[in-house]
Amino acid sequence: MLFRKWWQFLIILPVVLGLVLIALAGLAATLIYPTLPSLEALTDYRPKVPLRVYSADGHLIGEFGEERRAFTRVQDAPQSLKQAILAAEDERFYEHGGVDTIGIARAAVANIMAGGFKEGASTITMQVARNFFLSSEKTATRKLSEALLAIKIEHSLSKDQILELYINQIYLGQRAYGFGAAAQVYYGKPLAKCSVAEIAMLAGLPKAPSRYNPFVNPKRAQERQHYVLRRMHSLKFIDDQTYQTALTEPGKVRKQRSLHELSADYVAEIARQAMYERYQDAIYSSGMRVYTTILKDNQEAANRAVIQGILDYERRRGFRGPEKVLVKGASEISDSEWMDTALDEFDQFNGLVPAIVTKINAKSVELYAKNIGPVEIKGDGLGLVSRDMTLKDVTKRKFVVGAVVRIYADGDDWQITQLPEVESALIALDPRNGAVRALVGGFNFSRNKFNHVTQAWRQPGSSFKPFIYSAAVEKGFTPATMVEDAPVYVSSAETGSGKSWEPRNFDNKYDGPVQVRTALTKSKNMVSIRILQDIGVDYARDYITRFGFAAKDHPPYLAMALGSGSVTPWQMASGYAVFANGGYQIQPHIISRVVDSKGKVIQQTKVVEAGKTANRVIDGRNAFLMSSMMQDVVRRGTAARANVLGRNDLAGKTGTTNDMLDAWFAGYNPTQVAVAWMGYDKPKSLGSNETGGRAALPIWINYMSTALKGVPDHPYIPPEGIAAIKINPETGMRVPDDQPGFYEYFYAEFPPEEEIPVFEPGGFSPFPGYSTDGTQPAPKEKSGQESFFDQLF
Repeated sequence: MLFRKWWQFLIILPVVLGLVLIALAGLAATLIYPTLPSLEALTDYRPKVPLRVYSADGHLIGEFGEERRAFTRVQDAPQSLKQAILAAEDERFYEHGGVDTIGIARAAVANIMAGGFKEGASTITMQVARNFFLSSEKTATRKLSEALLAIKIEHSLSKDQILELYINQIYLGQRAYGFGAAAQVYYGKPLAKCSVAEIAMLAGLPKAPSRYNPFVNPKRAQERQHYVLRRMHSLKFIDDQTYQTALTEPGKVRKQRSLHELSADYVAEIARQAMYERYQDAIYSSGMRVYTTILKDNQEAANRAVIQGILDYERRRGFRGPEKVLVKGASEISDSEWMDTALDEFDQFNGLVPAIVTKINAKSVELYAKNIGPVEIKGDGLGLVSRDMTLKDVTKRKFVVGAVVRIYADGDDWQITQLPEVESALIALDPRNGAVRALVGGFNFSRNKFNHVTQAWRQPGSSFKPFIYSAAVEKGFTPATMVEDAPVYVSSAETGSGKSWEPRNFDNKYDGPVQVRTALTKSKNMVSIRILQDIGVDYARDYITRFGFAAKDHPPYLAMALGSGSVTPWQMASGYAVFANGGYQIQPHIISRVVDSKGKVIQQTKVVEAGKTANRVIDGRNAFLMSSMMQDVVRRGTAARANVLGRNDLAGKTGTTNDMLDAWFAGYNPTQVAVAWMGYDKPKSLGSNETGGRAALPIWINYMSTALKGVPDHPYIPPEGIAAIKINPETGMRVPDDQPGFYEYFYAEFPPEEEIPVFEPGGFSPFPGYSTDGTQPAPKEKSGQESFFDQLF
């Protein structure tokens, strides 16, 4: 009797408990269901798509927002992705109503057999509910809410709509939300181009994005990938051959974790700041796209040119020492696991890979490089450290086993280099419309976010002289005007600083009377000062505003002739564009248009074009004469090494400031203006002979070799009103066509006389018979016995 009652009790108890649980669940559902959130966020799905910045030719250069997203319509998603998701997360997705009771039972049995929680039972719909509306806390109430919400979702949306939400909303690590963004993050390509193996890797991420992150845990990620592939195979989603091929496919995640297709961080930041100023925080989630004027080939050429220029400079300056010495006194290091860990603290910048010196031989060095492994370097690759390696006093050597240095791939060979302290910048634009085609604001944006193109106010040195010479041409000077190249003394009263000033030519050589063309070609400081003395500082200071410079940035002293004011590379590029385009002031711009998330243009830059809508600021003849003289700077002057480009349409000017603090080269042809600069953020000497021609010009040449590749020569055609007249190069005087001499350009209405006096400061006209402004006849009494000195009064 007792025995029968005992078994009855065992049978009845589970039934009663089950009924109680059902009643409680029903009561909870009755209380919870009405409080479930509205599904408006799902039915009117608006993901937080970040601001994206693109080059003019459609390459991604920047992304700004808390979440990385790339919306994918379910009908556009690869079939293999849908199958992989079902295999990994919810094989009965198209059969259940939001809660998979069979799956719950199977998971319960699996967990009991495993003696712990090994398998979950969340459906894709339940995950969508959790991701949109619920927290990730593990409580019975939250789990019940999740199930009820899943049922509600299933009654409101189709299965494909739910799957589309899942594909785009699920978090997959690296700030990537959705599989479209994850494909770009981990593989650098769209979903449609991902292989089955890559799709399986992505489909394995939702379970634990951090644990299975292929960047951080490649072995765990591969194990998860193989699990997904096995599931796809067992469910007959893929055949035997596809399965085996996917299992053996080598992992090819991106080497760099950056999503950017084109490295132009300084450009992207300019765009972000401009957008934020107009739209504030909305830019980070509204999905707007900014298209810049940057061109991929030009930007990559600028990147390479700046890096190479910096590395060449560092090599000339010599080895400063390692970033760190991890082991002292060792003759050899071979523990690769220890070195992998040790190198984790060193980031890679612009291809400069951190490496540990493991062995130093007589003519070669062995290193262990981050993410690369053993590397041997010899010959020219040791140039930076060769002097240190040969020091007789071993105790003074800085390059030792255990030192952390940098290596850089130069083609197929490696070179030892070092992280630079110096900075450099380059900007290139189209002088016809102001579109910026390339911009590099510094060595590396991650290390130094200061944009040296737009924010660095530096002295331009002699690269500013063309603007003073242009002012002189406006006053009546010509390329043939003779000016005295001799020492200048300026009293303290004239300088306004309380100190006298005795400037000098760079080479301390003085040639006596020289033509203006020769003076600019050789960058004669004394001639520039005398020219400024004659035309007047105030006049010149006002004149330079035509090129976009502010008078306040250029104090009204004679030192302005030598570039003592303050400019930015951006301003210099804008100024030189006036010469390049024939005298028109264009507006440099870097944003072309902005479109919203639906592709509608919401902002379009109004472009002014030279010869059409741009304002003329200098006479076209003036621009031609200046370009003609600056062509000689490139052909046979301080920038003669640019002849390596083999072009006849290049013009420009080098610039070097006092004590070699700044090195410049600003140059152009009619289709491209580029300005290169090098210096230290905290100004200090670049070193002996680190002139604009040595430090900055090579950067410009390297850039232009790509930017002008395939572009035909554009000769500078003399505009109407320019006359070519034969002169004596020694005197600048006009000579008959049948006598020795060379042809020089002049304004047609101001041809040279048979006698042109040597210029001395004092306000006289360089053209006898004309006033100092070169436009009105100067009152003058002539006599048959008029002497040279009489002409001065």
